[in-house]
Amino acid sequence: MKILFACDHAGLELKRALMTHASGRGYECEDFGCRGDENADYPVYGYKAAKALMDGEGDLCVLVCGTGVGMSLAANKVKGVRAAACSEPFTAKLSREHNDSNVLALGARVVGVGLAKMILDAWLDAEFEDGGRHAARVGMIREIEQAGEL
Repeated sequence: MKILFACDHAGLELKRALMTHASGRGYECEDFGCRGDENADYPVYGYKAAKALMDGEGDLCVLVCGTGVGMSLAANKVKGVRAAACSEPFTAKLSREHNDSNVLALGARVVGVGLAKMILDAWLDAEFEDGGRHAARVGMIREIEQAGEL
């Protein structure tokens, strides 16, 4: 399984730590930037990685900025993306199980490296509970995305 990673300047160190962690778990990782300390606009990198995900270049995507909110907002503008900004493992787990999230957004100014690894693990280890009310609700989200309404 291949995970696409991206960050802005605030998330650079956490992104690097998470890529190392995911690689250690056997995941293939690809870095969509940013790669330096220069001021970087989160919409550019969040969009770039989310678009690559929807183009089939990876299986999942992890985005890191200061809070995780900006990256999740940018990523969610890409058709088919269901990005969840998470700051603890329970929400990350349920975002996959109930919402079929395919993008995890984390805030480097909100969580430390240890907690971020636990959040990533919970997210990666969870699977969508396909069928029933969760599938119906994700279907409604897709309908809103396609038609602009329910």
